[in-house]
Order: sequence, then C-alpha cells, then structure tokens
Amino acid sequence: MKNKLLLILVFVILGVSFVQASDLIVAEGTITSAIVNQRPVDHIESYRADFGKLYCFTRIVGAQEDTEITHVWYYQDDELARVTLPIRSADWRTYSSKRFLPQWAGEWRVVILDGDQNEIATIPFRLE
Repeated sequence: MKNKLLLILVFVILGVSFVQASDLIVAEGTITSAIVNQRPVDHIESYRADFGKLYCFTRIVGAQEDTEITHVWYYQDDELARVTLPIRSADWRTYSSKRFLPQWAGEWRVVILDGDQNEIATIPFRLE
C-alpha cells in the first residue's frame, strides 16, 4: 500500500494522471528530448514547437505475462499517432517518438493504453 501511495504522489508531482484498469502500472512516464541507455535525459512539460522530435518514455510494472501497451499521441483533440509497444517482463522500459511541425504549437498529450485498450496514464505537454 505504501508503494502505491508513493507512485500516486510521483504522478501528481509530474503531472501524469492515471487510471488503474489492469495489473499494469506506469511507474514512470515522461516526455523527453532524448533517450540514452534506456533512460530519458530530461522531463519536458513545455518545449519549442520547432524542435522536431520528442519521445514518450514509460516504465511499466505489474505484467504477469508478455503483453503490450499503446502510446496514443494527441494534438489538442486529434489523434496524430498510435504506437503499439511490447511489454516482456514485470518491469519494462519502452518509448515511442513523434516528429513535430512548427505549426503544431499548443496542447499535447500521450495517452497510454493497456493491451485491452484501457487508459492507464496520460502525460500532458505543450509545444510553444
């Protein structure tokens, strides 16, 4: 119970919202400018729209068997990308990326879905 409360506190601090609809938990979730050694190099909440490319990093815990998650990239309310990623252990790091056009400034979010397409987290960010 203490670990779950700590995870909830981390999500609140990072601005990540989640709904536990399965055994999968997004233990870490962030938008980053790069991935090095399977880790995000920074935590993006707001970034230049002309940067070109960002990554959504997630560390998933709780898988009892091989499964998958999906990163759904939204610009405002429009889905612009959907990436299905394998989860192959009870503690798995993975990421997807999205290239951006300068005219796509505004509110973004990545919704993380479990294998049954239930929302397990949302990571908001803004391009300026």
